[in-house]
Amino acid sequence: MSEQPRTAIVMAAGKGIGEGIARYLAGVGYQLLLVSNGDGAARLANELGCLSLKGSVARKEDIDATVALAAKTWSRIDLVVNNTGHPARGELLGLTDQDWHDGLDLLLLNVVRMAQAVTPVMQRQGGGAIVNISTYVAEQPDLNFPVSSSLRAALTAWVKLYTDAYGRFNIRMNNILPGSMENYPGSADRNAAIPLRRQGRMEELGRTVAFLASPDSGYIAGQNIRVDGGLARAL
Repeated sequence: MSEQPRTAIVMAAGKGIGEGIARYLAGVGYQLLLVSNGDGAARLANELGCLSLKGSVARKEDIDATVALAAKTWSRIDLVVNNTGHPARGELLGLTDQDWHDGLDLLLLNVVRMAQAVTPVMQRQGGGAIVNISTYVAEQPDLNFPVSSSLRAALTAWVKLYTDAYGRFNIRMNNILPGSMENYPGSADRNAAIPLRRQGRMEELGRTVAFLASPDSGYIAGQNIRVDGGLARAL
């Protein structure tokens, strides 16, 4: 009997990092449900031969609908990739209350709401993996990214708490902390600050996601995994 294909939800999959991860997972045999708030996920799904749904990572209703569709279609969800967009940037004390509230929905509550929806499915099936795409500023705060630095650090703490509560059900949640990736324009000066002297490749990020969803990483839970070429200097 052939092994059942593994299944995954990829959020914010219409472009950039989400698209890169989706392409890699499709290439290694995952059945996918791709979500984006525009038409990008549908276009990519049509190319890759998988499912898509239009929705926002910041809306609980859309997250609930995503999990319901995946569970109805496959009867199991092996992997969720919580990719997201970019919060407001600005001077630290110049950001508005709304900037911070929007960032909370985008960077922390997106993961909380997804966990609320998908955890019962993973409990019933005996386990699963959740991988959150964070950033290196979660461990090395940067004034250029005040909302992201603050709320990604909060995500690190929340993932520890989730692991304490649900690791016993063989559900493993981890964060990936990318640095400078090839989906953004690079420069010689920027690359010079990276010990590997180059930007990260989408395939390298996809491989890390697949690893964290595989039995090869079966004892890795509640962790921040840097994929940044050595950029972050935090210990």
